[in-house]
Amino acid sequence: MSLTKLGGILSATLNGLNWPVKTVEYLVVAGGGAGGGYYGAGGGAGGLLQASGFAVATGSALTITVGAGGAAVLGQGLGANGSNSVFSTITATGGGGGSGVGSNAGNGGSGGGGCTTNTTGGTGISGQGFAGGDGFPSTGNRGSGGGGGAGSVGIAGASTNNGQNGGTGQASSISGSRVLYAGGGGGSTATDYYAGIGGGGGGGNGIYPPVIPDTPLKNGVPNTGSGGGGEAIQAATYYSGAGGSGIVIIRHPSYLTQAATTGSPSIYIAGPWRVYSFTSSGTITF
Repeated sequence: MSLTKLGGILSATLNGLNWPVKTVEYLVVAGGGAGGGYYGAGGGAGGLLQASGFAVATGSALTITVGAGGAAVLGQGLGANGSNSVFSTITATGGGGGSGVGSNAGNGGSGGGGCTTNTTGGTGISGQGFAGGDGFPSTGNRGSGGGGGAGSVGIAGASTNNGQNGGTGQASSISGSRVLYAGGGGGSTATDYYAGIGGGGGGGNGIYPPVIPDTPLKNGVPNTGSGGGGEAIQAATYYSGAGGSGIVIIRHPSYLTQAATTGSPSIYIAGPWRVYSFTSSGTITF
């Protein structure tokens, strides 16, 4: 899409036609990665992109895709990466899964953490998120790294049995309230030691055996793009924490005409803004 001025009115050339345009603000958060299983590391947060002054052509439907969180791993292994979220030409990349024994950490918008036998954390994408923390390379100490968040790296494992915390999320007030999104998941630990906690922004907590393994606090919070917590137990009845699903939020001045939408977003007025909050996929036409 190229922008030109016709008669002093900003317009866009799209598919050979000229369309008048509006500018909007957006927040696009991808799905978070799941935590790893068996001394598993925390999952990385989904990529987060936000900006103002984004030009959109009127009269043309724009795609909205809300990425799912990564699926939890059963027993031992790598947590699944989260799925991408999309608004028009803007794509945020799903978070990397946390590693478990025998698997490498996933790369993504933010990287998954490394566990004690696969030490390197996953990489993030510059401008979207940060790397996961490395695991501590020892068979005697079982503290895994936290997943990366949109605001900071996951904490690396150290020479203790404690799991490490997920990276912090990033704040946005686009919804009308200040909200943290995209925190990394916490790493798990060995028996009788402390697991890492999820980063602010909805990251799931790591699991350690004295805690009931299926507590919902291990999962990334839905519609925050946060990573899931790692699972310490190998047994095939225990799951790691799933990644939180993503979200797409768009706003423009409330005096402008309301856009047409599909996918049932929440549409409301917040101060001088009209806000469209998508928690499932759809389209928007300005």
